[in-house]
Amino acid sequence: MKNLSILLLVFISVLGCQSDKNISKLDVPALLDRAEKLQYSNEWPEVKNHYADLKYKLVKDNENIEALIRLSQLFINEARITGEHGYYYNAALKMTTLALSSKTISRDQRFLCFSNKASIQLSLHDFRNAYNTAQEAVSLNPYNASVYGALVDACVELGQYTEAVQYADKMVSIRPDIRSYSRVSYLREIHGMPEEAIAALKLAVEAGSPGSEEKSWAALQLAKLDHRYGKKEEAKLILKDILVERENYPFAKEALAEIYIEEKNYVEAEKELKEACDIIPEVSFYIALARLYQIQGRDSDMNDNVSTVIQMLQDDTDQGHNMSLEYSEVFLSFFNDPERALLYLQKDLQMRPDNIDINRMLAKIYAAKKDKLNAEICFKKAKMTHSKHPELSEIGKLLAAI
Repeated sequence: MKNLSILLLVFISVLGCQSDKNISKLDVPALLDRAEKLQYSNEWPEVKNHYADLKYKLVKDNENIEALIRLSQLFINEARITGEHGYYYNAALKMTTLALSSKTISRDQRFLCFSNKASIQLSLHDFRNAYNTAQEAVSLNPYNASVYGALVDACVELGQYTEAVQYADKMVSIRPDIRSYSRVSYLREIHGMPEEAIAALKLAVEAGSPGSEEKSWAALQLAKLDHRYGKKEEAKLILKDILVERENYPFAKEALAEIYIEEKNYVEAEKELKEACDIIPEVSFYIALARLYQIQGRDSDMNDNVSTVIQMLQDDTDQGHNMSLEYSEVFLSFFNDPERALLYLQKDLQMRPDNIDINRMLAKIYAAKKDKLNAEICFKKAKMTHSKHPELSEIGKLLAAI
């Protein structure tokens, strides 16, 4: 009996050690090699060195929470830059989950983990859980600006616009920088103030570090904003400046292609889109290329590209990425199938029924179905923030024709 008790104690002790040593079993996710055109001279070597340093720290001390958190952040950044969303967001989430499972994690480290987790959930379009996670982070540290950015983003996607404005005010009061100005700009556009949105985004760009991905992204949004509200030449200049500061930035190439399509310069548009697709596997680039082929009447090329898009959407979905809005857009635009488009949109509709983008899409779907009553209901919701998005006038014309 005594021997049995000793064995039982040993067994419990081993179990305890195993639970404390979850990290010891960790296979650190690999850093994927960037496409050659994304291997910027200073940035990429620094990223590789940073990764190697963090991996070494985890091998040396497999309960190094700080290394887990920083590795999670590195993976989040690489997802944005390389377009390898499925791989990197899951890798980042794995690091965050391991850090949160540690018994020795500090309050500040827990806050950073929740901040990272909210960022990942936003990127995966899991907006309700992102909102809840960001609220947990705020409860740990209500004085950090970045977590309010996550709340702004979540509230916007969930259609909680009044709350989003409150969080944006809080964010900019704590730290007026590129991230907070970008949120202010987005909210101004949503509320029908495009000129004021442009002014705020100019401040964001000015606050960015030259050549950084963060500044390039803000400048890209400024170019898109200019283009959307009739300032095409300004948009082109911004996009070309981005490509000087951050050569081969694929999102700038795609945005430039959209302008070329509008100008009927299809040769240049196709060139930019194909180059963007070669750099990163971003589904929106392939959708834009399919639209170009559709405009040109190149049905075979369009169908091939749409097949690629559907496979990419399925791959993203399999990796935990909510792509229901993108599926809906594809089936409405390329298959003229509003029934399937509506079916795919249900997941987003249940999660965020008050989002103006969702309601704008619903209005288009119901218009395609010749269901004027439901189209007008959704159209009214899409306009509830007094947005001046150009697509709204197009939808209005569709409804008038029913």
